[in-house]
Amino acid sequence: MFGPLYWILDLWSGLMSWLAGTTGLEMLQYGFMHRAILVGLCIGVMAPLIGTFLVHRQLALIGDALAHTGFAGVAVGLFVNAVFDLGVSPYLTAVVVAMIAALLIELISEVTDAYNDVSMAIVLSTGFALGTTLISINAGGLAVGVNQFLFGNLSTVSADSASLLLILFAVIIGVVGLTRNQLLYVTFDETAAAVSGLSVRWYNRIMVMLTAMVVVGAMQIMGVILVAAMLVVPVAGAAQVSRSFNESILVSVVLAELAVILGMGVSYYGEATAGGVIVLVAVAIYVVAVVVGKLQTAMGEESTPEMGSIDVETESTGD
Repeated sequence: MFGPLYWILDLWSGLMSWLAGTTGLEMLQYGFMHRAILVGLCIGVMAPLIGTFLVHRQLALIGDALAHTGFAGVAVGLFVNAVFDLGVSPYLTAVVVAMIAALLIELISEVTDAYNDVSMAIVLSTGFALGTTLISINAGGLAVGVNQFLFGNLSTVSADSASLLLILFAVIIGVVGLTRNQLLYVTFDETAAAVSGLSVRWYNRIMVMLTAMVVVGAMQIMGVILVAAMLVVPVAGAAQVSRSFNESILVSVVLAELAVILGMGVSYYGEATAGGVIVLVAVAIYVVAVVVGKLQTAMGEESTPEMGSIDVETESTGD
């Protein structure tokens, strides 16, 4: 299924092995770390890319909701495999369930006129309840190792899961590249976007489905509990020192990649959970960004913008 992508993984592994021989870094000698680093670097791009739109739309908590429904998707995969022995990838079922949940969040808000946080809370609770129920009854109560899905695990990033992540990465980058102007318009002025003829509902659904893809992709390393942090923390840090939307995206990606690289290194040599260390590093970087932003203000530069008030370059929009 992922044949051509295995070739890319082999090339990447060869590059990592060469770096291991050149630098002498022990962590670059192992195949699972090669895949984990590639997945981490992809997450460092796509999470803040989507997170920048979410934060400025005040949807920062949607990542948590979709992460918990992603866990339900993992539970569905484990349940099906245990009962019917189908060999389905839990991450694949997580993608499907998370995308369905993303659409449900939008549907509940549209049909009931409920606020987004209400629909997110409903979906989050339902998703985690479904996941824990399936895990508890799985194969007559047999124990299932779910810690890797709750907290993330570098050593469990398989070739198949890394290949799936590469597909999600390509889809996310491609869709954002094609719809950036429309997403930007809907993000900052839904009313004007609707008046101009854009289908606001359609682009809202695109955004939540892209978020679901990011969440499931990042779940491999970050785990369900911490995955939402990569959607928010680097973006919040970038907002402290950025003055435009494009600059905010660029800076947030740089901060996220820095957190991923440092976090994975510290977690490997310190034998700690990768997701937790990456988030702690990201928060530390955020604190530094806040200090830098305050120093910029003290030195006479324009004040740091409030979250969601970053200047937006004039863009042309089209259907």
